[in-house]
Amino acid sequence: MFWDKDKNYTKRDAKEFNAWRAFMQVFVCKYFYGIRLKFVYRIEVQGLENVPKDNRYIVCPNHLSTLDPPMIAAVMPRRVSFMAKKELFENPFMRWWLDWLGAFAVNRESLGPSTIKTVMEIRKSNWVFGIFPQGTRGVPGTIDHVTKGFAGLAKITKCDVLPVGIVGTDEVKRIPFTGKIIVKIGKPIPYNDNPDVVVDKWIEAIQDLTGFKYEPKIDEVKDV
Repeated sequence: MFWDKDKNYTKRDAKEFNAWRAFMQVFVCKYFYGIRLKFVYRIEVQGLENVPKDNRYIVCPNHLSTLDPPMIAAVMPRRVSFMAKKELFENPFMRWWLDWLGAFAVNRESLGPSTIKTVMEIRKSNWVFGIFPQGTRGVPGTIDHVTKGFAGLAKITKCDVLPVGIVGTDEVKRIPFTGKIIVKIGKPIPYNDNPDVVVDKWIEAIQDLTGFKYEPKIDEVKDV
């Protein structure tokens, strides 16, 4: 079997972030997606000098498209393990695909103990943890539906938050050189034991990096 239907994909051990999954992510994201990003979207990456040399940080981009996770994995110097909603793991192929790309399942309604343990295990590996603070794809030009779960995880793991601004992935293009994606990596937001401070600084950073405007919603979930 290429997958284990009984495996709990919310749980990851540091040893699972191994050379095989690293190879898979590099091959798929840096080469397969990289060709599309370079020749169709003319991707431009700014701020790589802001990426810390160690892995004591959480990658936190804004979210516009399903292209965002593999793109971030393609441009970051370290391999990135992203959360993926647990429903995706119900499909056998997607379960296998996401598993081997280093993703893990999460209940978006509640970040349970297994999620926290997995993030701690990532810290023990050479990978970094990635999460989209918006939780779901946003409307281009705006920053909305920001939750503070990412700031809570940063507090628990004592990690900095690396803001990454994405512009252009929402525009579906197939003809070479017709698209334009800009990825701007900001300066790390230092560890802070107050999640609200981290959330506010992330919103401010993403506004500066993308030019998007923050639009809080009345029903926006602010608690972990």
